[in-house]
Amino acid sequence: MKKYLPLVLRIVVAAILIQTLRFKFTAHPDSVYIFTQVGLEPTGRIGIGVVELIAGILLLIPKTIWLGATLTVGVIAGAIFMHLTKLGIEINGDGGVLFYTAIVTFSLALIILWIYRKQIPIIGDKFS
Repeated sequence: MKKYLPLVLRIVVAAILIQTLRFKFTAHPDSVYIFTQVGLEPTGRIGIGVVELIAGILLLIPKTIWLGATLTVGVIAGAIFMHLTKLGIEINGDGGVLFYTAIVTFSLALIILWIYRKQIPIIGDKFS
């Protein structure tokens, strides 16, 4: 199980990142609303979508897992910050699903980054 858990975590985070792209790239009304509220519509919506796509792909490539996890932590930290400062926990009556999904994704990405910390160039060997 220990061998497969990191792979499962990577797939889960990549799936979360990639499945949300259809909302960002098709200008779904909820996505447009969110990015309008934070002043990043449409450039931020598309740009963040591209970064999430790259992060999701990097999480699935063995040599770039650490980079995908790092990108995910950064992007999702921004999402959590926006929820806490401008958007609120609940958006358009979603019961906080987006916020709680961001918390889960952030936590899993931190776990992945910890598991693969030795692969980080320059500083990875300090974790031996």
